[in-house]
Amino acid sequence: MSLLPSVEGQWQGRVFRWRPLEGGWTWSLGLYDQVEVYTYEASGRPWTFIFDRVIYRRALNGTMLVKWRVPGQPRQRRRLSQDEALAVEARARRQVAAFVQALEAGQVTFRHAPPADMLPRLRAALAFDEAASRGDATRFHQVYRPIGILPPDQYLAVVVQITEGCSFNTCTFCTFYRGQAFRIKSPQQVEHHARAVRDFLGPGLPMRRGVFLGAANALVAPMPRLLAGLEAVRRVFPEPRFGDMFAFLDAFSGERKSPADYAALAARGLRRVYIGLESGHGPLLRFLRKPGEPEDALVAVQAMKAAGLSVGIIILLGAGGQRFAAGHVADTIALLNALPLDRDDILYFSELVVTPNMPYARDAAREGLQPLRPDEQRAQMQAIVAGLRVAAPQARPRISRYDIREFVY
Repeated sequence: MSLLPSVEGQWQGRVFRWRPLEGGWTWSLGLYDQVEVYTYEASGRPWTFIFDRVIYRRALNGTMLVKWRVPGQPRQRRRLSQDEALAVEARARRQVAAFVQALEAGQVTFRHAPPADMLPRLRAALAFDEAASRGDATRFHQVYRPIGILPPDQYLAVVVQITEGCSFNTCTFCTFYRGQAFRIKSPQQVEHHARAVRDFLGPGLPMRRGVFLGAANALVAPMPRLLAGLEAVRRVFPEPRFGDMFAFLDAFSGERKSPADYAALAARGLRRVYIGLESGHGPLLRFLRKPGEPEDALVAVQAMKAAGLSVGIIILLGAGGQRFAAGHVADTIALLNALPLDRDDILYFSELVVTPNMPYARDAAREGLQPLRPDEQRAQMQAIVAGLRVAAPQARPRISRYDIREFVY
């Protein structure tokens, strides 16, 4: 989101800053630990609020992620239902309404003249009332199938689901696509869906960048259909800001495409492929019911890098508990060191999050696995990173955490 010149002033004895964004705006009220922040899309759709040092991030499906931190404790988070989220939206709307009323009554002091579109943008947020919010969430479900997860650097991408579901859907630690049939859309269906996505995002579209090709394993599609699908996406999103495309692909399916295939995809805008490697330890992958072998990732990544693509490799911390811990670390280090990674690539480390409805929980209990504590999971990451061999520091891939509990789209 590009930042445009802001407007500052005072209202009710508090300083404020109102800043227009491409496709939206943000308004901060107060200073330091007393600051409140309100961010909306240009359509009036809520984006993010901060009240009382608590962050509220609205998802397009009408739910909301809440994050806060208690001193001396890890970050806390909770998912709000749509009804709970609507109450937060109403609280923000009351504050915006009071500001608009004061603005219209000449009771707001500005350091510089406000832009002409400030009041219309604020009024658009007021028009996005409970009925509009509920209707917006309903429309989301008409446009999209559930969006299970994205890589952290793709949270602001436009998601276009050229496939639905997961092509194998056997991993015991993943429940994102349970109950969804896998489907590859025709180029005509992709274009129809992409146009519906563009219409749904509306005036808020400029707040996003890039295109993420969903869903779980989109690049498994046959090349003729895949190339035609990417061309359909490009017709709907021709702007340079959406020129780069990204997608997930599992390692064993990735082996089936050649460097020439990946080069053809790169020529149509594909820039990075995210691979859920999870581990370089074969026995652990089999326990997780992840298809394929660790060596498949080597063949796939070599083909992708030969075509000029970058990769995002996702490692699962804590998987298999104490029983698999040593093999997980040693074999993952060995495999990562064999991959032709460089500074354009990303290594994501994601802590295993176990929920009662997850097949992994059942399997781990049956096998009597002792789970790793959070500090032991962090130690796994540190050991893997320490074991990486790079020719020079500037050639090292980026290292990042990947907390699936933080995902909001």
